[in-house]
Amino acid sequence: MMTVRETVLGVAYLITAILFILGLKFLSSPRSARTGNILAMIGMVIAVVATCFDTGIITWTTIIIGAVIGVPIGFVSARLVKMTAMPQMVALFNGAGGGAAALVSAGEFLRGFQGGEPLSAGQLVPIVLSAVIGSVSFSGSLVAFAKLQELMTGRPITYAGQQIVNAIVLLAMVGLSVYMLLGNESVPVFAGIVGAALLLGVLGVLPIGGADMPVVISLLNSFTGSAAAFTGFVLHNNVLIIAGALVGASGFILTTLMCKAMNRNLANVLFGSFGGGGGAAGAAEETGGVEQEATVEDVAIQLAYARLVIVVPGYGLAVAQAQHAVQEMAELLEKKGVQMKYAIHPVAGRMPGHMNVLLAEANVPYELLFDMEDINPEFEKADVAVVIGANDVTNPAARNDASSPIYGMPILDVDKAHTVMVIKRSMSPGFAGIDNDLYYMDKTLMLFGDAKAFVSEILKELPARVAA
Repeated sequence: MMTVRETVLGVAYLITAILFILGLKFLSSPRSARTGNILAMIGMVIAVVATCFDTGIITWTTIIIGAVIGVPIGFVSARLVKMTAMPQMVALFNGAGGGAAALVSAGEFLRGFQGGEPLSAGQLVPIVLSAVIGSVSFSGSLVAFAKLQELMTGRPITYAGQQIVNAIVLLAMVGLSVYMLLGNESVPVFAGIVGAALLLGVLGVLPIGGADMPVVISLLNSFTGSAAAFTGFVLHNNVLIIAGALVGASGFILTTLMCKAMNRNLANVLFGSFGGGGGAAGAAEETGGVEQEATVEDVAIQLAYARLVIVVPGYGLAVAQAQHAVQEMAELLEKKGVQMKYAIHPVAGRMPGHMNVLLAEANVPYELLFDMEDINPEFEKADVAVVIGANDVTNPAARNDASSPIYGMPILDVDKAHTVMVIKRSMSPGFAGIDNDLYYMDKTLMLFGDAKAFVSEILKELPARVAA
């Protein structure tokens, strides 16, 4: 018969699970995302408070020490981190979650092993799975963080026989896991499994380029969720199982959707070394095309007399922190009667939803943000398409050049607008390492420099043009 404590704990975990599910549901829409976050946070508070009354707690000292260290780190990081650094923080915190799952499983293994009685298969399987998946997520996320933070090159790091080495490490990890599950429990074997998993995480992310980093972050997030779910089985904690399963499933679904948005399968992302340069020659090399550089006055005139303007944000906008200036420009044009829309590519930026969050920060109305499949038919009607920092996701070579490494990737059809204005720092290629044919088209005007500075200059020039 259940005690009052167990009943209360079960009800609290049930409420937590419901709030997590509702939170995830509300996160599916930008308009309700804030509510979803609040519901999920309330659920987490309930889960934490309820767990503090669990009889399985051995000592409060460790919990208090962990909270004293962890809470300030999380709070300060969330308050101080810039939007441009959000992908790195997500990767780092995601790695911390995977590492925590692996450490909990290691602790449970050591406690059971030192107890003197062999662990059952029902105990060993979730321990091994949690340790393996959590370790891969931990080390892989650290490499992703280093790439995004530019502590190491964002280009794919490859070497001869790389896939063979990865296969050997994977087989060693699986072999040791099977060996231990067959009754050969020992600390060295468990350490070997964890060590191989950590190495596999590093080797698996090294050959992945920056263009695929949003997919990698999403996949590693799925791994961390799965590791947390298996940790729930280890600890017999229902809410951890549910929360981990939700994160694991949603992360994998998002990974699949992002791969679809790039017209590539997951194996190609993980093993294709995309973004290493090379591939088809760009338009400049093939045709001798020359880009047309425009002035602020040229841009202001075209914008002032446009009927429909579509803004295409990319990572360059995030780096320049130009979202607020862009919103000011949009508001001024709307007063003139210009219709404004924003085109969001699924993999624009360095993490899923990066551009949505960035524009929401500048109070851009949600109804003006359009997904790729909804906005592409509108480009033919647009007088001006303003591309700010987006590169590979606007490259017509994805449609026209079968020899291009991005051929077949769905892109934003900005080249179909009447006039295209591109704001970027230089003619350097994007993460794919190839020239963008869009930049050499007759209808394209290039503005080289900091996006925020350029938009601010346009803002100074616009009032006179709008008044005219």
